[in-house]
Amino acid sequence: MPTDPVVHLATRAEADLRTNLLPYWTATAPDRGRGGFVGRVDRNETIDPAAPRGALLTSRILWTYAAAHRRWPEEGYLEMVNLACHDLVDHFWDATNGGLHWTITPAGEPLDASRNIYGQAFGIYALSEAHRATGNPGALERAITLYRLIDTHARDRDNGGYFELFTADWQPLDSTTAAVMDVGRGAKSQNTHLHLMEALTNLLTVWPDDGLREAQRELVDLMLTRILDRRGRHLGLFFDEAWNPNSTGISYGHDIEAAWLIQQAAECLDDADLIDRARRAAVGIAEATLEEGVDADGGLFYAGEPDGPTDRQKDWWPQAEAVVGFLNAWEVSGDGRFLKAAERTWAFIERELIDQAKGGWFRSVAPGGGALPVDKINLWICPYHNGRAEMEMIDRLGPRIAS
Repeated sequence: MPTDPVVHLATRAEADLRTNLLPYWTATAPDRGRGGFVGRVDRNETIDPAAPRGALLTSRILWTYAAAHRRWPEEGYLEMVNLACHDLVDHFWDATNGGLHWTITPAGEPLDASRNIYGQAFGIYALSEAHRATGNPGALERAITLYRLIDTHARDRDNGGYFELFTADWQPLDSTTAAVMDVGRGAKSQNTHLHLMEALTNLLTVWPDDGLREAQRELVDLMLTRILDRRGRHLGLFFDEAWNPNSTGISYGHDIEAAWLIQQAAECLDDADLIDRARRAAVGIAEATLEEGVDADGGLFYAGEPDGPTDRQKDWWPQAEAVVGFLNAWEVSGDGRFLKAAERTWAFIERELIDQAKGGWFRSVAPGGGALPVDKINLWICPYHNGRAEMEMIDRLGPRIAS
């Protein structure tokens, strides 16, 4: 095995992505009988045929395989791209009101037809990537439609940002009635704004519209001035309509994910001042995450408060985001501590999260070690965080190896 950490990270990431993660999802996730994807696979690889299906899972599968196809078009990922794109459009798209249903029955009937902006954002992210990878004009058209629906119905033009939840016909819903990621604790959430920003970054790469660019500029500034705390170390989780914080909790995974996504969004806008602010924030957030959220084994804790971790469970997605966030901070600052942190978190992933026996990744590791007996696929468990992290590792470190 290579001893150089850069070579080690890039080669091991590509090996897992292309020989384990993507083949596992290709073999396991499609519902060959009814179309689309299965709603749930448990720890024992047993499919639950009655489980609801979610637009979020299909969107994340679509993004992952489109991104892989864009990099390796000869590898046969296009079949999954087409399957996911058709699933999203044929089964989740509301032809009357526009937008994506949150969940449907296994037979394809709407179950939860609410318009959660978090879910719509992932639709933009996935459909714009599908167009980016294949040139599919219909995917781009629907991504633009989703953006315009969100801009029309969800954008808060008084206080900035976006409201969270709407009915199927885009009437506002009280966010305390139902929400993603406990959004009921406030009118606005970091999580929705983070992933909408991520989606708009991707849409801008294929549709450089002036209005979209301005909306993204406002969103990046909002992330840096309202959602990021004044010390530049943590992002708040929940806010009221006027951006007053409603919580003191810390999500270490969202912090380190935001660190590199904010920078990516600023760089997409090609604004020197915004890029400088975003890079300084990326390093500051990574510094806080490294100091406060990383265990002795290299794994990232799930959640905390200002005085320390409160949930020491280690889910798959914060670990994946930590590798990218630490690598990004190393690239920006040159500080070798961040490269070492990325290497240690990747070693934790290989040791604890990659399912060497059955393929794919486990969802969670208990505080004392060992995979927890939870699902391997469901509405939330997907190949997006880990697949994206591995592609980021390859993209960032591959050129360094070549040079």
